[in-house]
Amino acid sequence: MPTYDYRCDSNDRVIEVSHRMSESLSTWGELCARVGMETGDTPADAPVHRLATGGNVISSSSLGSGMAPACPSGSCCSGGMCGLN
Repeated sequence: MPTYDYRCDSNDRVIEVSHRMSESLSTWGELCARVGMETGDTPADAPVHRLATGGNVISSSSLGSGMAPACPSGSCCSGGMCGLN
């Protein structure tokens, strides 16, 4: 099953979650329920947005950092089209 990164603007957290391509999560509560964590101080109805990570491999060390992972030069875009060369 593919993994996706979602960002919550209310708490600046980025969470990786697996789900079908046809699914999409829209709230912090849905995201927390999917990964089995508490909502904490963030309202369950706070909106989340799926990030376009370009197929990058996400490591556990980048989770919850509040930042989308960077694309290493040339490894994610053939010909370096992402502009990070």
